[in-house]
Amino acid sequence: MNNSGVITHAATSLDLDKFQKYIGGKHALVAQGGGQRGIFTSGVLDAFLLSNFDPFHEFYGTSAGALNLCAYLCRQSGLGRAFITELTTDPQFFHLFSYIRRKQYLDLDWALNQICEYPYKLDIDMGRRALGKRKAMAAVTDNATMLDQYLPMLGDDWMKVLIASCAIPRLYHEPVEVGGRLYVDGGVSASIPVQEAWRQGARCIVVIRTESETLDQEKQLASLETAEVERFRELEWFRESFSSIQEQWQQKFTKWKSGWNGFLIQQLDRSREQKKNQGLVEPINGGRWLFGADDIYRVSHLLGDKFDAGLADMLMVHYQTYSLTEEFLSEPPDDCFVVQIRPEQPLKSTSLLSKKEDLFHDYELGLAAGYRFVDTYSSLKSR
Repeated sequence: MNNSGVITHAATSLDLDKFQKYIGGKHALVAQGGGQRGIFTSGVLDAFLLSNFDPFHEFYGTSAGALNLCAYLCRQSGLGRAFITELTTDPQFFHLFSYIRRKQYLDLDWALNQICEYPYKLDIDMGRRALGKRKAMAAVTDNATMLDQYLPMLGDDWMKVLIASCAIPRLYHEPVEVGGRLYVDGGVSASIPVQEAWRQGARCIVVIRTESETLDQEKQLASLETAEVERFRELEWFRESFSSIQEQWQQKFTKWKSGWNGFLIQQLDRSREQKKNQGLVEPINGGRWLFGADDIYRVSHLLGDKFDAGLADMLMVHYQTYSLTEEFLSEPPDDCFVVQIRPEQPLKSTSLLSKKEDLFHDYELGLAAGYRFVDTYSSLKSR
């Protein structure tokens, strides 16, 4: 077994002797994004809090992962769960039909303002005291360069930083300005910021995932009936629209399967012509970091958007960086050990529009996986 391992709610796949050699070094906790799937991360981190478990020196989170880490550092068990199950399911946060018909956007500002008020009362001052001289960074994507950047998540501009990390292009109304630069969702360029933790010297890296296993491109492109689309279809009057869209786009998906690279190159060539003739085109929401590439093409078509230069750039960045991250996780450098805490099976919840019962189910899975990791780590420390 190499220097990586996996812990789920039901099983541990880990070379304990090898792992023990690394737990004396610098620790980092990394939390993936995933929208409402972050409920699994909420469960893991609540298990840590309820076990008084915090051996970490640095923290790195993307989107929902950054929000969950913020609640963890503020020592508020249950707050991450409440944010997802109560606030992100409120129509004020996101209402699909209103978004499609009147262009009402993902209301991150409302949700974060709510989390600061009664009955939630996010305690940022406590978080700063708990963090001390340690480092907690939220991944964002520079809107101009499409490169990942990392901003302190508990600084004076903490709310802007968290919004920027979650600001999915076109679902959120505009890039977020922090320190004179514009940023969008960190999931575009760093959906799992594990490499940054390693670059900053962490050698025992714990990664909380919201996916059960690695999915190759073929599986991603073939998965037309994902949970997100099923949730859309549950909305009765919307069913006919998606049926017609599926038929229109089926040929494009077939083309993807027979040659993703060739198709993407073709679209990139087209986008370069657009840039020459029209300048940069506003990017639309796209990519696996929220809906999955296939679903976002349906949604963008429904909204009247086209495959433009911005979407091509974002898809290219996302797939390249995600592929490199998967390689890193499967075969980490020899000087570190990576443990993934992730679901045993695909979560029942989806990125948006999840059922509350599914969210609570996935929270319990995360809670169990978190306790399993704490027990495993504690047993090694006591040897």
